[in-house]
Amino acid sequence: MPELRRVPVNGVELNVALAGSGPAVLLLHGFPHTWEVWTDVMAGLTDRHLVIAPDLRGFGASSGPAAGHGTGRADAGHDAGYGTGYDAGTLADDAAALLAALGVSSAAVVGIDAGTPPAFLLALRRPGLVRRLVVMESLLGRLPGAEDFLAGGPPWWFGFHAAAPGLAETVLEGHEAAYIDWFLNAGTLGEGVRPPLRDAFVRAYTGREALGRAFASYRALPESAARIERAVATARLTVPTMALGARPVGTALERQLRPVTDDLTGHVIDDCGHIIPLHRPRALLTLLLPFLAGAA
Repeated sequence: MPELRRVPVNGVELNVALAGSGPAVLLLHGFPHTWEVWTDVMAGLTDRHLVIAPDLRGFGASSGPAAGHGTGRADAGHDAGYGTGYDAGTLADDAAALLAALGVSSAAVVGIDAGTPPAFLLALRRPGLVRRLVVMESLLGRLPGAEDFLAGGPPWWFGFHAAAPGLAETVLEGHEAAYIDWFLNAGTLGEGVRPPLRDAFVRAYTGREALGRAFASYRALPESAARIERAVATARLTVPTMALGARPVGTALERQLRPVTDDLTGHVIDDCGHIIPLHRPRALLTLLLPFLAGAA
């Protein structure tokens, strides 16, 4: 079992799972996950890597910004995440501060879903800190390349989660388990995840405040997209990068990265749902281990 540690960074306190030894690998989860989405992958990494898997700010057991942060409102949902502080740039700052707090001067960074944009920005801004980058099953704001994927509009839950503050939370409160189950089943092509992990994810997203903090990252998507656009206007991604797709994103992320990345490898994992680390961990490790070692 990994060691769980509380690490204060960038005005919040992150819950961080640590295991193994060797060159560091930072794992950034998405929605509706916690660090535990990496459980099976961590088991395959720890014999040769120090694995660092935080709950992102406001997710799981990590704290969010103080109530009203960035809003000018004292009633900003009791830290429910109605204001700023959850955009990809801030999450990238959290990641850099976490590595510094742990005394890590170089790390490979792996992100999925909502963890991909901050992983990308961290590597773009800090190529001396990020040794290698792996990103999967996400899009990078409004960068060209994802037009086919978005032809019918973004996934329905993006608009629902980003609607008027408090709306999604009000609708879902008391029904969190059924809602999280939908994502876990869809993300594994109907197979679901084993009960202990499923229960951990449901607990992490139960209650109005937990839901509000999670949905804050969706409400910050316009700011995240703007930060990505500004970043690629003045810099290229120079670190070796691997883009992984499954269902539904496929090659869309790779197509977004291709024009702005110097060293890019792309793969699509067959018969795999969105939650790659839980649905096809062995296939992921087959690609991940040689890439992290610099052999692919």
